[in-house]
Amino acid sequence: MALSKKPVTGMKDILPKEMRIRDYVMTVIKETYGSFGFTSIETPCMENISNLSNKQGGENEKLIFKVLKRGEKLNIETAKEENDLVDFGMRYDLTVPLVRFYSNNANSLPSPFKALQMGNVWRADRPQRGRYRQFMQCDIDILGEPSNLAEIELILATTTTLGKIGFKNFQIRINERRILKAMAAYSGFAEESYDSVFIILDKMDKIGKDGVYAELISAGFSKESADKYLNLFRSMETSKNGLEYIRDELKDYLEEEVAISLTEIIDSVRATKASDFEIVFDPTLVRGMSYYTGTIFEIAIPEFGGSCGGGGRYDKMVGKFTGNDVPACGFSIGFERIVLLLLESGFEIPNESKKTAYLIEKGVSGDKLCSIIALAQKARSEGEQILVARMNKNKKHQKEQLMAEGYNEFKDFYKEELK
Repeated sequence: MALSKKPVTGMKDILPKEMRIRDYVMTVIKETYGSFGFTSIETPCMENISNLSNKQGGENEKLIFKVLKRGEKLNIETAKEENDLVDFGMRYDLTVPLVRFYSNNANSLPSPFKALQMGNVWRADRPQRGRYRQFMQCDIDILGEPSNLAEIELILATTTTLGKIGFKNFQIRINERRILKAMAAYSGFAEESYDSVFIILDKMDKIGKDGVYAELISAGFSKESADKYLNLFRSMETSKNGLEYIRDELKDYLEEEVAISLTEIIDSVRATKASDFEIVFDPTLVRGMSYYTGTIFEIAIPEFGGSCGGGGRYDKMVGKFTGNDVPACGFSIGFERIVLLLLESGFEIPNESKKTAYLIEKGVSGDKLCSIIALAQKARSEGEQILVARMNKNKKHQKEQLMAEGYNEFKDFYKEELK
C-alpha cells in the first residue's frame, strides 16, 4: 500500500511563508506579554485522562484524542468500557495543564503567579476555516490574585499585543457568569436548567431574540420565564447603561459588587488602553467552559466574523487538585485565526532584517567556492542572514521562490566572472 503524502485530516503542513509570520507573531506575543510580567512555562502535551474528563471542559471533553494503555496494562479481553482501555489524552486546551502544573509546583512559584504558555493542543473537531484538529494556543493566566486587577491586566496585555501585530477596531466583549445566573433566576428558570438556557442564549448572535425565544419554548421552558428573560435583554438595550439597569433590576438576585467590579474593569481598560479597540458589556456572552466562575470575555475581530480568543475567571479549579481554592483568571489569544487573517490580508513583516541569497553557478569550486563562503561568513558575523545555494537553471523562478521566503537581495556568482 502506498504511503500517504497528505497530512492527517484537520492538521496541516506549514510552509516557510506562513512560518515566518507565525514566528513573528510569537515573538511579538512573548515580548509584549513579558513586558507585563508574564513568565514562560511549558507543560506536557498529554495529561491523565481523569484530569481531562472532570466535567470542567464543556463540549471539548467530547473531542479528546485518547491514548490507549500500553503493554500489559492494555487488556482488551477484560475491558468493559472505553475508560478501561485509556489512561492518557492529548490536551484540548492549556488551562487544565496549567492548573495541574500550578498545583504541583506552587511552593516554587511567586504569588500571584503570572504564566505565559504557548503550545499545540488537539481536538477531534470538525475542521473548518480557522479551526483545526491541531492548533497553537497562547495563554496568559494570573493565579493568586482575587481582585479585578487580574482581569484588567489580562485584557490590557492581550489588546496591546493585538495592536502591536497591527489589528485595529476590534472589540472585547465582557460579561459575568454570576450575572448570567442572576438573570436566569430572576426569570424563573430552575437552577438545574441554567446550562440548557445558556446554550440557547449563546446562539443569540446567530438566531436573534426571536430565535432564542422560540428555542426556549421548544425546549419546554414556560412562556412566562421566556418572556421575562427576553424582556431583560430588550430593556438593557434601551437603557442608558445596561450594567446599571442590571444592578438595579436584579438587586434581589445579584450582589451589587459584581456589577460594580465589572464597571471598574471596563472603565479602567478604556482609560489606560494602548490600542484601538472598544470594550463593551455583552449580557449574551456565555463561553462554553463550565470551569468559569466570574468574569468572562472574548475578542471579536470584524474581519474574521467570530471569536478570536477569550477567557475568564476560574477560581474553583485549583481546588479540585489540591482541596484549597486559589483565585485564577486567564486569557487565550486565537493564534491560528490571527495568523489566518494576516495571511489573507497580504501582511508583510515590518522592519524585517536584511536577507541575502548568494547564488553560485554550477562549476564554481575549490578556492573560488571557499572565497564566496568566506564572504557569507563575514556577513553573517555582522548580523546579516545569508543563504548560500547553487544556482538553478531557471534562475528567475528560483528567485521568485526565495522572495516568497523573505529574501530581498541577491548576489550571483558566475564561474566566468571569478576568473
